[in-house]
Amino acid sequence: MRCILCKSFSFSIICKKCQNRFLSPSPSVRILADSLKVYSFFGYSDIKRLLKTKHTFLGSFVYSALAKNSFYHFAKEFSFSSQVYALAIDDDTKSGYSHTAILANSLKSKNIRVLFNSLKAKNKINYSGKSLDFRLKNPRDFEYRFKKGCNVILVDDIVTTGTTLSEAYTLLKKEGVNVLFALVLADASK
Repeated sequence: MRCILCKSFSFSIICKKCQNRFLSPSPSVRILADSLKVYSFFGYSDIKRLLKTKHTFLGSFVYSALAKNSFYHFAKEFSFSSQVYALAIDDDTKSGYSHTAILANSLKSKNIRVLFNSLKAKNKINYSGKSLDFRLKNPRDFEYRFKKGCNVILVDDIVTTGTTLSEAYTLLKKEGVNVLFALVLADASK
């Protein structure tokens, strides 16, 4: 196969040379209006082309490579005094896979267990390219399906306006869940 970035022959979708050159994380933190800390690994503009593969067959391989270069390394270094769960935001399967499930699964470690199908949007609206006003008028209306009193890390691919993460955070607080922070691949403000 060929690397999708440089077109060189490679055993993976993105060759090691391109992974080292283009997929070296530059972590940053953004604090949303509700005080939720959102840690991102890349600026959106740096990996925009890769993120746009989200709903294609190649996307599952691309998201796996992105997760391996960011979330996986984070999980190896993360420690907490009690059990922590990685909670993917709306991990529905589209195009044969769930991009948020791939990201959450890469956090699986001795300190982090992964939850699947536990935070579902009842409103399946697409926010891609939509304004903040549109997002606020059309909430995802999340439903939480797991226990109270647990510690979670929210997982999504991109933070744009922060409305999705904030809506999930608000619901989880009402459900008695301790959200430590959110992890995303990219911050659209960067």
